[in-house]
Amino acid sequence: MKTMSGKLNKLLAVVCLLLFTAIAQAQVKYAQFNSRQARIFNQLLADANAAFTLPEGFKESAPVDNEEMNFDYGITMPGQEFEIWFAVKPYKQISKYYNNPDSVYETLGKTQVSILSGDNSYFMRNLDDRILNQYNADAGKSYLLNLNDSPLTKHYKYALIITFQKDHNGTILAVCLTNDKGPDFFKYIDKARNCIRFKQ
Repeated sequence: MKTMSGKLNKLLAVVCLLLFTAIAQAQVKYAQFNSRQARIFNQLLADANAAFTLPEGFKESAPVDNEEMNFDYGITMPGQEFEIWFAVKPYKQISKYYNNPDSVYETLGKTQVSILSGDNSYFMRNLDDRILNQYNADAGKSYLLNLNDSPLTKHYKYALIITFQKDHNGTILAVCLTNDKGPDFFKYIDKARNCIRFKQ
C-alpha cells in the first residue's frame, strides 16, 4: 500500500511540475507580447481587422523606426540572424491619404524596395490565390532583394518583403531580414508564416 501511495505522490509531483512549467512559459510569452510597442501594434491590427500570434521560438525585437522606414512591430529568433518587421496600415488610416486605398500594398512594397535595395535589382512576384487565402487577403506581392549595408537594416544582407491587402480592411507589410538566404532563411519564414493574417 505504501508503494502505491509513494508512486501516486511522485506522479502528482511530476504533473504539478509540468503544470507550473506550462504556466511560467505562458506568462513569459504574454510578457513578451505585452510591451507598449505590442499594444500599439495590436490596436493597428484591430483597426485593420487582422490578428497576430507570436510564433513559437520567437521573441519581440525593435525594428528600425525613422523617417524613411516606419515599422510597428518586430520579432526575432534568438541565436539566429533573422528578424521580421511588420507595418500595418488600416483602411481608415490610409484612405485619408490615397484615392485608392486598396492599392497601397503596391506603393508600400515598391517604396521599401527602393529604400532598402543595395543594387536596385530584385525578384518580384504576385502572391497566388493559395497564399492569399492563407492570409484572408485579396491581393499581394513579394520582393526578394539584396540590402544596402546600413545601420537602418542592422547591416543585414538580404530581405524578403511581403505585402498584402484585404479590400476595405487594410494593408500588411512584412520584411524578413537575414544574412544568409539559404534554406534556413526559408525554414525560419515558414515557422512564422501563420503569425499574422486578416480575419474572415
